[in-house]
Amino acid sequence: MPLTIHYHRDFDGICSAALLAWCLREHFGRSDLRWRGINYDRRRDWRAFGEGEEFAIVDFHFHPAAAYWFDHHPTTFLDEDLRAAYRESDRWRFDPSALSCPPVILRQARERWGTSPPERFDEIGRWSDRIDAARYPSVEDALFGDVPAYRLVRALTVAPHADWSDVLVERLIDRDLAETAGDPAIEKMHARACRNRDRALAEFPQTVLSTDAGVVLYDASSDRIRRERFAPFYHHPEAVYAVGVIPTRSGFHVTAGENPWNAPAVRANVGALCERFGGGGHAGVGGANPPSLEEAKRVAGEIAAALRRDVAAPR
Repeated sequence: MPLTIHYHRDFDGICSAALLAWCLREHFGRSDLRWRGINYDRRRDWRAFGEGEEFAIVDFHFHPAAAYWFDHHPTTFLDEDLRAAYRESDRWRFDPSALSCPPVILRQARERWGTSPPERFDEIGRWSDRIDAARYPSVEDALFGDVPAYRLVRALTVAPHADWSDVLVERLIDRDLAETAGDPAIEKMHARACRNRDRALAEFPQTVLSTDAGVVLYDASSDRIRRERFAPFYHHPEAVYAVGVIPTRSGFHVTAGENPWNAPAVRANVGALCERFGGGGHAGVGGANPPSLEEAKRVAGEIAAALRRDVAAPR
């Protein structure tokens, strides 16, 4: 039976899947590997996930049937029974203090498995930390920086199909970021993504519903406009949080996060707040996948209202 590596379908998850695949192939001799991206919509009936297959999960919720599991999200355990089932072992590791997931797997490989992945994975881990934790030096760097890791992140925004991230996983197993990002097909996608970014920045103001109490609430659910993650803070550098509705291939997504360049004096736990609505994330960023556009708009409004109350609360 092949082993399927399920990974969160973002840069952090893709890099984690590539690193684990390298370890399983080179250290454990597994040649029967495949990989598949997942998102929060798979939380439904989570205990039945993966029935009938051997699987690993990286950068996503804990599952007690996973042959290998690595994560760093504080909201990884969907209930207390799952939390109680976790024990750090040769195959499972959880580190909520980690900025991204690849460094968690790198530590496991070196400390538990006695293997040293190639140096290119250390580079991947450093960029994954910056990107997943939004530790860009400026909003301009986040939007217009041109290093290979950023180019791959942008290319992901114009993926030709939902499984295209699997292609990146396969390439990153044996290639570094520069070689992967330099592929002519990816360079073409990156150029398209940059055009979309410029259009998204121009169109963002029309999506804004409110900016009360330092919380930007926006509705970018229309398929007639482009979307850009950091547009709220590019246009509203004074904001401390942004909450929005965006479309995905599987429906609609609510995204919420603090301004990395104007963080609140006392941080709300955005991931825990999103968890109340079936999502999750970190202290500074989170998301949820409600079942309909109407529900997504309602959830976004409630999250924004909760963040406004938190900002306005006396300290």
